[in-house]
Amino acid sequence: MRMKKIGVLFGMENSFPSALVEQINARNVEGVTAEFVLTGAVELDKPPAYAVIVDRISHEVPFYRAFLKHAASYGTVIINNPFWGSADDKFFNYTLARKLGVAVPPTVILPHKQHPRGTTGRSLRNLEFPLDWDAVFAYVGEEGFLKPIDGGGWRDVYHVHNREEFFRAYDQSGELCMMYQKAVDFTEYFRCYVVGQKKVRTMPYDPRKPHAERYLQEPAGTRKKLLQRVRRDALKLCRALGYDFNTVEFAVEKGIPYAIDFMNPVPDAGLEAVGQANFDWIVNEVADLAIAKAKVAPQMPQLRWAGFLGAEAIPARKAKRRRTAQKKAKAAPIKPKKQEPAPSVLLVEK
Repeated sequence: MRMKKIGVLFGMENSFPSALVEQINARNVEGVTAEFVLTGAVELDKPPAYAVIVDRISHEVPFYRAFLKHAASYGTVIINNPFWGSADDKFFNYTLARKLGVAVPPTVILPHKQHPRGTTGRSLRNLEFPLDWDAVFAYVGEEGFLKPIDGGGWRDVYHVHNREEFFRAYDQSGELCMMYQKAVDFTEYFRCYVVGQKKVRTMPYDPRKPHAERYLQEPAGTRKKLLQRVRRDALKLCRALGYDFNTVEFAVEKGIPYAIDFMNPVPDAGLEAVGQANFDWIVNEVADLAIAKAKVAPQMPQLRWAGFLGAEAIPARKAKRRRTAQKKAKAAPIKPKKQEPAPSVLLVEK
């Protein structure tokens, strides 16, 4: 049996990549092994060595993102799909959530404060000027969060309480494309880990505390129906976005869970941040997912964008049978169609 390798591609983090490799190898699954990815210059015609790659860094390193897309074209399963990561942005996330019936706070996308590099005022002749700021504040309110349409880790995020604070923050955004979102006056807050678009771990969370103290070890008494809705909405979002490993955050105001953040192709999984119990759950579930995908890999995508985004993926053996059938169909002589008699026409006199 040919050994199938699961590779873990990572950067500065330590605890999760190491624990995941150890967990997979400790199970002694026949025909499956795990290791840290090692790559140099990537040759165009050389298939990758991995059946599955768990990606923890390509969102920050364009070389790795290109490497993963190349691997995916050969049927390597990437967790998470690098094509979704390239196409996605937070404003689209909120639009999709609203279309799916998931509650999200009022949000607007804003023009760049400074012209993007390489552009001038003539590049923006379709842009309304001056912007109708009164309409923006009427829709969102004067307390909210100004944040980039992509990125993470709370970088370039501003909590503003009035117009003066808003414009001060907006002036600092430079060439970034920003969103302005209504602040939710939440009484409860949840962060959900979603693995394999099936498993959900719902954790009480407090984003106002220092990072290492945000995961609450003693959950408050939460209504069962609220937790069910949170879980259902988290799954709905991850399935729509094609994320196999994601975190979804909900802020609860007056009993309504508003989806706040759910574009996390590389969700934080460090032991020091999430705590031992959550860490053990994440490692175990991602190991299960990676092994399950390795067993059916490679999965050859349809060679078009819909296929790379996950619309259709088939095991390599089925893809080979399909290609063989298509070649036979092309080689077979075309038989003339049998001429059918013309349908009779009923003439009705007016």
